Amino acid sequence: MFEYHGWITVRETASGDDDELRLRQIVDGLRLRIDRMASPCLLDLRWMNGEPFLHLGGHSNHRSSTDAVGLFEHVARVAPGSYGLLHMLDDEDPAHENEVRVLRLVRGTVTLHTEALLSPCVPTLEDPFAE
Repeated sequence: MFEYHGWITVRETASGDDDELRLRQIVDGLRLRIDRMASPCLLDLRWMNGEPFLHLGGHSNHRSSTDAVGLFEHVARVAPGSYGLLHMLDDEDPAHENEVRVLRLVRGTVTLHTEALLSPCVPTLEDPFAE
């Protein structure tokens, strides 16, 4: 099982004074990539108060059936001023199956961390298995 929930504030640069035309081109490119992602998950890219935001979430049987991580990495490359978080629970990751992991996107760099507020999953989120 692979559960994920995330958001990205899309910005061309970290300076806060993006060229509107260039930012619209970036968003148009992201929209094309999202449209090609065949997925029943939440993928929402919209403008709010003059800024583009991307929200995503899903719950699939396997991590390989989603490209949420790839989308974060792509945004880091094409819009390095963007920032956001992607929380993931992947029970097929033997080293981290009892942890919620979080991707952090800041200044064109994606890093992976353990989410201390939700980990360890057992007993934080779920009761231990009773035998």
